[in-house]
Amino acid sequence: MKLKNWDQNLKVRLVGESIMNISYWMFFPFLTIYFSDEFGKNKAGFLLIFSQVFSVLANLLGGYCADRFGRKRMLVLSSIGQGLSFFTFSIAASPWFHSPWLGFIAFTIAGVFGSLYWPASQAMVADVVPEKDRSEVFAVFYTSLNIAVVVGPIIGAIFFESYPFELLFLAAIICLILGWVLAKMLRETKPALRGVSNHQHEHWYYFLQRQLKDYRVIIKDKAFLLYILAGILAGQTFVQLDLLFPVYIKDVVTTETILSAITLTGEQIYGIVLTENGLLVALLTVIVTKWMDKLYERNVFILSSGIYAASIVLFSMVSSFWGFFWAMFVYTFGELTSTGIQQSFVSKLAPVQMRGQYFAASSLRWTFSRMVAPVFIPLSAWVGYSWTFFVLAFLSILSALLYWLLFSLFERRNLSMDPV
Repeated sequence: MKLKNWDQNLKVRLVGESIMNISYWMFFPFLTIYFSDEFGKNKAGFLLIFSQVFSVLANLLGGYCADRFGRKRMLVLSSIGQGLSFFTFSIAASPWFHSPWLGFIAFTIAGVFGSLYWPASQAMVADVVPEKDRSEVFAVFYTSLNIAVVVGPIIGAIFFESYPFELLFLAAIICLILGWVLAKMLRETKPALRGVSNHQHEHWYYFLQRQLKDYRVIIKDKAFLLYILAGILAGQTFVQLDLLFPVYIKDVVTTETILSAITLTGEQIYGIVLTENGLLVALLTVIVTKWMDKLYERNVFILSSGIYAASIVLFSMVSSFWGFFWAMFVYTFGELTSTGIQQSFVSKLAPVQMRGQYFAASSLRWTFSRMVAPVFIPLSAWVGYSWTFFVLAFLSILSALLYWLLFSLFERRNLSMDPV
């Protein structure tokens, strides 16, 4: 589907969200450092866990809000809400009024609005794009996000340490402008209801109760449960990219001169290797996925977990720019290895009539990973980085074992279902 044939809603959003994502990634990767400096590693880690709980609840309710109140309304509300939150955060990080607690509260509220934004965003694509073209449209939005991951951290590595107020204020202005543009230029795409739904006038917590009950499928399907657990264990390594890694690199590198002329701080080195990750993902996802399609899925998942473990060991052994550069290369290859096959494997696990439920439940891998992962920040203060990285590597190896058990169970299940 050519870009010129896109619905105007999507064209407006693609431009607006691309600019917003770049501004967001100028400061987001460095917030773990910011909060660790302000609160200490122990308190910062537990505060980040606390903030994720609200985002998880908002994510569960996001789809309900998009269906109940409309896609456009939720996109506009979320953009303005994020803008006001970032504005408050910028004031809290300003030279005139320094309040890390206010900054943390604003960051948490911004995360809630972000969690409310994306379900409405995805629903709008489904509303206006034919099913055969949806994957292509989602891929374009995904590519624009990875471009932001490349550009944003470079700017942030240069400016965030000295100008946090200015970057946060810029992000606030961009979000508010985006909210105004969406309000003026988007049309509502929520399908009109032919009748009144039985759930239309229920309280929001009834929907939440039903959503939580739907996850009982995880307990009943042992293979799917193993898939979720393995994903959570592997995810503990994956999500450290913007949690533990920035703090670690800042602590082990004060300044370093590369190429005999360029002096970099630890924060700047982190910004560069994060940009490396985004650039490799943007360039190599399709190529690596084609390679992995030739292998048996069990081997791909186990290989990915093994590469994650190896990359974590490498990170624990290096303390220079080039060491982090090559460790990130290995880490990114582990990410790329399994990215392309995850959704297709879920469709194999799921009964045809329950695929939507399975896809929704599969997101728990990352939901719970984001909730648990911040605990490794205080852990690094208690036992040191070496033991913390060892625990992460062990969890990756354990996830590989769970994937092996998963496929053993999956193969036995398929054999029992084959006609004699």
